[in-house]
Amino acid sequence: MTALGDPLVLGVDQGTSATKAILVDAAGELVARASAPLSRRHPEPGLVEQDGEELWRSVLDAVAGCLAQAPPGRITAVGLSVQRESVILWDRATGAPLGPLVSWQDRRGTGLCSRLAAGGAAPLVRRASGLPLDPMFSAAKAAWLLDHHDPARARSLKGELCLGTVDSWLLHRLGGRHVIEVGCASRTQLLDVRRRAWSPELLDLFGVPVEALPHVVASTATHADAKALHPALAGVPVAAVLGDSHAALFAHAAGQPGRVKVTYGTGSSVMGLVSGPETVSDEGLCLTVGWDDGVPAYALEGNILSTGATIAWLAGVLGTRAEELARLATAGRRGRLQIVPAFGGLGAPWWDDRAEAIMTGFGLDSRREDMARAAVDSIGLQVGDVVSAMERAAGPMAELLADGGPTANADLMQWQADVTGHAVRVARRPELSALGAAHLAGAASGVWSRRELSGLPRHGRRYTPVLPVCERRRALAEWHSAVARARHRTSRSGGAEAEASDRGS
Repeated sequence: MTALGDPLVLGVDQGTSATKAILVDAAGELVARASAPLSRRHPEPGLVEQDGEELWRSVLDAVAGCLAQAPPGRITAVGLSVQRESVILWDRATGAPLGPLVSWQDRRGTGLCSRLAAGGAAPLVRRASGLPLDPMFSAAKAAWLLDHHDPARARSLKGELCLGTVDSWLLHRLGGRHVIEVGCASRTQLLDVRRRAWSPELLDLFGVPVEALPHVVASTATHADAKALHPALAGVPVAAVLGDSHAALFAHAAGQPGRVKVTYGTGSSVMGLVSGPETVSDEGLCLTVGWDDGVPAYALEGNILSTGATIAWLAGVLGTRAEELARLATAGRRGRLQIVPAFGGLGAPWWDDRAEAIMTGFGLDSRREDMARAAVDSIGLQVGDVVSAMERAAGPMAELLADGGPTANADLMQWQADVTGHAVRVARRPELSALGAAHLAGAASGVWSRRELSGLPRHGRRYTPVLPVCERRRALAEWHSAVARARHRTSRSGGAEAEASDRGS
């Protein structure tokens, strides 16, 4: 039981659909939690926006709800994890947003990325940033915001405007400088990932003045005082900032190369540390900075654009809830339908922004249960494709570490083990991004030593593969056939289906 004066650490995870806040005691146990929802707008197909002011209020509400449940103790530090590639523009003097927060899911940068690719810029972008040229990343969204609010770049060049990701926006609201955590910066497509500094070539390519960008800082530091979050936090440092996927990796204690995690959410992220920035990456993966706590840790990552979003979409179509859809899936006939959820194109390992969402294999005997099964199974199949790419790039893995709300679905976790051929070990708590931010903040502020931190309880149930290899291969072949049909390359190359099978299995 926590006593007065015992240290507590607050972890805040600002995500796409909600902000979550947790309190962690010195034994690593969650002693309070709260959540505040966050809305999204879809003004046109492919556009996804959020409101910066609403986002800030969701953080305040989640923190207030969590602290209202706090046991006796002394809050020592705050750790912050955030959705990453989303970007916002605001007035430096007034702090007022000049437009929407353009979500990481937003595809309005597709035209710019296509023009840059046609001009031969894709190799430069990949080489400098470690990322494929794709509108998911911040650069094309930043260019759009500037084109609409400072087309001549006059105010940006004078430093009157601030461009930033969610961590920059929140730290600004906390009274800090205009800064960005290095891992989040590595997701903007404007950072030279190996130098960990803004790339003049990339800034010029996307038309983003450096004067509008935040200063790149390490993951651990006294980023700000947390008083603006809640009066009870006056004098408490924001001691760690991480991207949400990076925070989840840290919470898994996956601090050594060869350990790979998958975070299931609106989209999903497969990530594992590598030995250094010169690691040769599979073309379908991203080289990114996991965190920097004095020594930069590099990671390979594959980003899947639609996993939980697929479930939410189909639940809406069928007029039910996501929980009910998962129950329906258990009665569905596996393999009768395939849903390829390329609602905004396909992410890793394909990075095909021209791919279109399709459902194949349906007929007069198709049932809602079969559709539910195809939607749930598409999550595991997409993750499986990225896991295969990770193994090609970095070598075999022993098991897959899993976190996020969908890990409560035992049927999905078993399917994940079956289609990857690897055991899946599930985190004890679903709030792993908030937990990772709390762990890093606690380590930075002396609550735990690194040795103590590595010994904290983390994982629960373990799923092992039971599907025969021949059935696994058949399932993957059917899936890759559907993926090839969803991709626009199919219409131009008779080898697309074979390529899909080769890359994803």
